[in-house]
Amino acid sequence: MINRDIFEDLFVLELANNHWGDVNRGLRIVKEFGAVVRYNNVRAAIKLQFRDVDNFIHKKFLHREDIRYIKKTLDTRLSRDELAQLVEALRRAGCVRLITPFDEKSVDLCMELGVEIIKIASSDITDWPLLEKIAKTRKPVLVSTGGSSLKDIDDMVTFFDNRNIPLAINHCVSIYPAEDAELQLNQIDFLKHRYPGHVVGLSTHEYHDWRSSMLIAYAKGARTFERHIDIKTDDKSISPYCSTPEQIAEWFQAFHKAREMCGAPGTEKAPSSQKEMDYLTSLVRGVYAKHDLSEGHVLTHDDYYLAIPLQKGQLSCRELLNDQVLARKIKADSPLMVDSVDSLYNRDEGLKKKLSGRGM
Repeated sequence: MINRDIFEDLFVLELANNHWGDVNRGLRIVKEFGAVVRYNNVRAAIKLQFRDVDNFIHKKFLHREDIRYIKKTLDTRLSRDELAQLVEALRRAGCVRLITPFDEKSVDLCMELGVEIIKIASSDITDWPLLEKIAKTRKPVLVSTGGSSLKDIDDMVTFFDNRNIPLAINHCVSIYPAEDAELQLNQIDFLKHRYPGHVVGLSTHEYHDWRSSMLIAYAKGARTFERHIDIKTDDKSISPYCSTPEQIAEWFQAFHKAREMCGAPGTEKAPSSQKEMDYLTSLVRGVYAKHDLSEGHVLTHDDYYLAIPLQKGQLSCRELLNDQVLARKIKADSPLMVDSVDSLYNRDEGLKKKLSGRGM
């Protein structure tokens, strides 16, 4: 059986290229968000992106700064040693080391640096040479499904399942930023139903608040969560879909609230709290004598009535009363107590104690 526990309640903080090619800026981001993670008592990964830039971009296009993706890739490149510094900083911060490699050489670097989880970007869900390379590492894999067809997802899930590689599947809408009405959170239900046994999560890019999608997604069963992160500095503006440390703290707090409110897993009956049982017991009707009853009398339905309140030690509508023999006489309108009847209710000490402790 494949162990997917590594994905349960895992937060992925996507640093992406927000270091802007400055390793010190990247280290500062790791430090600030690592502190938020520790303070909020969650398990989190800070995710980097690896590219073998010299080969990732065709040599004829290396100077095409008019192509946004190429320009940003060149502007944010880091050396192998600088990437190693960042990965080590993740470890020191107590965060899971999680990388999105965009090419095969970057997968090798993931292994060299001791990465624990590999992420597949939505754009690469059908990049089969890359998927083959990732599968050979035997590392757990997290995948986002933004813009993917159902066949693409089915094929990818089957590919990793056939190789017994742990796989978590994130619902994702690849719009940056996304409006609330574009989130399609019901897709979490769809993914959980279609791929049972897999951890399903949410990779989200909305920007109006940091609570609503968490509350809804957790209630729907999402158990891994991803957002982009950044810090405010004078030289760089923050993209609307990125979260500051303060906003991520709010996000984590929403998670704790969602978990508190949802309670036990939906696969089993949650135990009732004593507070809940005490409240319901206060609504239960007690047994009262309709008329004077003598010792040794065999009770019938005509001998009693039910009314609130239920008093401590009193028999209630929950007990079987007909054919019970009275152990002592009872006056009209008096409660029938546990010790009023010669029955199991009175003879079993455990049951007697339980009944004697309820009511007002």
